[in-house]
Amino acid sequence: MKKRLLSLLSLCLLVITLTACGEKVADRDIAKTSKEENQITWGVKNDTRLFGMMDVKTKEVKGFDIDIARGITEKILGADGSAVFVEVTSKTRIPLLKNGNIDAIIATMTITEERKQQVNFSDVYFDAGQSLLVKKGSKIKSINDLGADTTVLAVKGSTSVDNIKKAAPEAKVLEWENYAECFTALQSGQGDAMTTDNAILLGMASQNPDYELAGGAFTKEPYGIAINKGQDNFLAEVNQALHEMHEDGTYDRIYDKWFPDSDDGRVKE
Repeated sequence: MKKRLLSLLSLCLLVITLTACGEKVADRDIAKTSKEENQITWGVKNDTRLFGMMDVKTKEVKGFDIDIARGITEKILGADGSAVFVEVTSKTRIPLLKNGNIDAIIATMTITEERKQQVNFSDVYFDAGQSLLVKKGSKIKSINDLGADTTVLAVKGSTSVDNIKKAAPEAKVLEWENYAECFTALQSGQGDAMTTDNAILLGMASQNPDYELAGGAFTKEPYGIAINKGQDNFLAEVNQALHEMHEDGTYDRIYDKWFPDSDDGRVKE
């Protein structure tokens, strides 16, 4: 019993110590320490095609988010500045930021009012939104072409289902368990279009050249870079860097590298 009590007390002390350390790290002035350390640590996805995807051959994460982060790092720290990447998921990214494990999140993160209660966001760097994926040559050119004679494929339980029913109430909607099943159904002719975020659809189209996005986005889900509360100086530096990247063409070069056949997500100043 004593041993168990001692173990519990030791665990509590460890948690308190780690929490205190996390708060201390999180409270540091990133605008200052990033220059002292000559690096910015970014939370990124490792499994999202075109945005942040681990290359199994080189063991290097690559994508639009990665290149934008590198561009911002260079603008803030200079050519010798280092962009360090830490893998995050949708569940871990905000806790890692709040604990000071990362300086910023650039990981296909939609700016929402709810999230603004926890973090601050940079200016929009990708205009995400729900769109349609169709086979090239399809009669469907936009959301307006969906009617009673068309079938749209979507993933069960996603907001995409509700959005498409509102945007095209006459269209038939078939729901599938995941994106892979949904796209397979589209390929086999079980539907006329597939719908979800354009970021996901662009990734599919990049691997399947017979398919393309139709009509642009019909909802708005803009992506921003998340930065911890209280880091106003660093937030200002990130926004200034994005502005400069637009001005000197860096942003467009990065966008065209990853999305050469689409303007659906391009941000224009």
